[in-house]
Amino acid sequence: MPKKSGLFEVDVDLNLLKFENEATVKHAKNNSKMIKEAIQIVKRQMISSGLRPRTIKDYETIVNHLKDAQTITFLNEITLDTIYTWLENMQVSKQTKLTRLKALKSFLSKCYINGWYESKFWQDVNIKVDKKVKAGANGKDVQLLISLLDLNTFIGLRDAVAILTMYKTGIRINTLGKLEERHIDFDEKTLVLEGEILKNHKLLKLPIDNQLIQLYQVLIQQNNKIRRHYHQNNENIFISYKGTPLDTKSTNNAISKQLTKYSKQFGLKNINPHALRRAFAKNLLSKGANIALISKALGHSNLEVTTQYLDLDVDEVSNSLREYLLERK
Repeated sequence: MPKKSGLFEVDVDLNLLKFENEATVKHAKNNSKMIKEAIQIVKRQMISSGLRPRTIKDYETIVNHLKDAQTITFLNEITLDTIYTWLENMQVSKQTKLTRLKALKSFLSKCYINGWYESKFWQDVNIKVDKKVKAGANGKDVQLLISLLDLNTFIGLRDAVAILTMYKTGIRINTLGKLEERHIDFDEKTLVLEGEILKNHKLLKLPIDNQLIQLYQVLIQQNNKIRRHYHQNNENIFISYKGTPLDTKSTNNAISKQLTKYSKQFGLKNINPHALRRAFAKNLLSKGANIALISKALGHSNLEVTTQYLDLDVDEVSNSLREYLLERK
């Protein structure tokens, strides 16, 4: 069959096709926000929500790590494949991977809320980590520590009241540093914690006993003497020996540092703000409080976080099962 010369031959500039392909890619990318731009917008949203600067910085670092490791620029280039590849190539522990993944998921969820994603495709990405049971403070150790402190000194009194406050109310170390006289209702024997000093920004009322009431009254009197001497003007319950408010960052808080010192000095285990908070939760559980109530008392946003506070070791599980299954026949 003779060749039909020129019938199917087209004289076209191939650069035109190259231009069109590049234009298509460019158009697709333009429909997606740049990651660095998204980071800046989400940062401003987190700042306005009251998140700590350290937390915001961690989010930015982790998202940038993904962007640089996978050499991507736009949000639509973050896919299941890029996330899994990013995780697989990390030379870190599973726990560190999980921490970074949680931060990335949180960032992507904010992007979803902003309308930059049509679905939460990242929800099922997870990393299984064997969780270690973090023990709460032992009540006997707390009593021993209080007995070893010199309550006739300002620092000894202040630290004792701080320890008992965290142990008996479960408040966070950051909240402790922001606690003021107006937050104590002496008539109702209640801590009235405004949302602005709590992590979840919701009002919380916690009962306090007569011991704490009396200790607060003594501490406030001593605080007033110190503030007058150093010409300080604040109403914080827990202040420095010069009358200034304590740094509320948990890692720098003077109370937290004191607990670390006491733990080493007296050979006491699990004497730290987090352990005292866990002890509060475990004490409520042992007295019959349900998880929903404990979650509210701790100011948690969901029950899953609360159950982590109540992790039971093997012996505790065995003893509890024995009580319910064998002794209650």
